[in-house]
Amino acid sequence: MILKSFELDKINFSKFKLFVLYGENEGLKKEIISKIKRNYNNKEIIYEEEQILKNKDLFFSEIKNKSLFDENKTFIIERSSEKISEIVMDLDQNFLDDIIILNCGVLDKKSKLRNFIEKSDNAGIIPTYKDNSQSLINIAKEFFLKNKISVSYETLNLLVNRCSGDRGNLKNELEKVSNYLCDKKVLSMKEISTLTNLAENYSASELVDASLSKNLKKTQEILNENNYANEDIFFILRVFLQKAKKILSLLEKIENKSDIEKVISEHRPPIFWKDKPVIKKQLELWSYKKMSNLIQKLNHIEITIKKNNTLSIILMKNFIYEMLDQKISSSS
Repeated sequence: MILKSFELDKINFSKFKLFVLYGENEGLKKEIISKIKRNYNNKEIIYEEEQILKNKDLFFSEIKNKSLFDENKTFIIERSSEKISEIVMDLDQNFLDDIIILNCGVLDKKSKLRNFIEKSDNAGIIPTYKDNSQSLINIAKEFFLKNKISVSYETLNLLVNRCSGDRGNLKNELEKVSNYLCDKKVLSMKEISTLTNLAENYSASELVDASLSKNLKKTQEILNENNYANEDIFFILRVFLQKAKKILSLLEKIENKSDIEKVISEHRPPIFWKDKPVIKKQLELWSYKKMSNLIQKLNHIEITIKKNNTLSIILMKNFIYEMLDQKISSSS
């Protein structure tokens, strides 16, 4: 059955055990998956399609073999494609106790998977098309109204134009703005432009990841290739704080569970697969106490720069090289 994303609040979710989401709008898909999960409140299990294709029997066994004491589950199968269509068709939807969500890319009209679910009465398929400019502008407006920030229509257009029709991209940009805001109530067009510039953000993110991974060669290369201005440093520190706080949160969970892979896979919001190896390396290098101390230093440097930003570049570089020189893997 075809379900429309904007009508999901009217849907009787109890009718469905299997959902297929397809399209290019990753941000909208994340929102829909969250909405589905809230309606069932099951234990969440995430698979990659490749895992299931390699061991189909294990997947079927986990779905079918269930004791009276087992809690209900929601299986989310990421990066699904036409390859999984035969397995989906083999599922007897009338006897499914658990919920299955397939997160697919683009499925064309001839797709067997798409046609099968569209004709099913107890499975739902939800297309996620790109957001139009007006819907993205409305999301951005709501954010700035909530934060009591006055912005121009040109600023809203700048944000929307950099999001490629995906509300997920927009929310990532707005998160950068939120991290930057602190106690600010006025943002200039230049500040917004710098914050949302993909090349500059990538460079800052790379610098922070290399530093937190103790990759001296890569860190030096980035520092030498970039001609930073004083106003860039505040943003770099914000990226440092954002990533450091994420690592601290993960380290806290590892103290309770000890399984790094499991902690990373269960983190919310989900960690993008390309970032997982970097995050894992950083978690292996840092202790909870050392990361807490690092965050305190970052806060102190930020306060110092706010008082006098003429020393901002020197302070940042000294901080980074001092961090790289430390033996940070010990718990003390």
